[in-house]
Amino acid sequence: MAMRLKSMATLPKLIQSMRKEVPKHSNLVLPSLRRAFSLYDQINLIDNVPEDQLRFQEFNDTSFTVNGVKYEGSLLCVGNLLMSWSPRKFSEITTDSLSIFQTVRPIPELLIVGCGRDIHPVTPEVRQFVKSLGMKLETVDSRNAASTYNILNEEGRVVAAALLPYGVTS
Repeated sequence: MAMRLKSMATLPKLIQSMRKEVPKHSNLVLPSLRRAFSLYDQINLIDNVPEDQLRFQEFNDTSFTVNGVKYEGSLLCVGNLLMSWSPRKFSEITTDSLSIFQTVRPIPELLIVGCGRDIHPVTPEVRQFVKSLGMKLETVDSRNAASTYNILNEEGRVVAAALLPYGVTS
């Protein structure tokens, strides 16, 4: 009770101090946000990723660079695990090629399929298989798939990516 009375007594003083006018400065210049946060700073913030976290850094027509290591061919990423993946063209993406997700725990909330250079729809069987495992499915070109994977993985979400090299066209 004493504490409440004490706080009630200080309330009028607090209100008075808040009502006091702040002196006006006619030549007060606020810093520009562009100068405060340059593009270089934004890139540095994005690159500050823990060493144990996978990060796609580069890609070309046949390979991906992940955490400074170049990997040739297709890749399968689950959380922070990276492995070689057998499909070499989009038509080879089947329920068998994705069967590893029957044993992976925790189940990723999203599977991002990188189709190579172009976006292709997966077969209804593959879509149903992924849905039956409790995952959502997104098919995009491999460049955007790697980028989306980076962002979601950095956020700490359980996400998977099945990526064909960017040079794959069908």
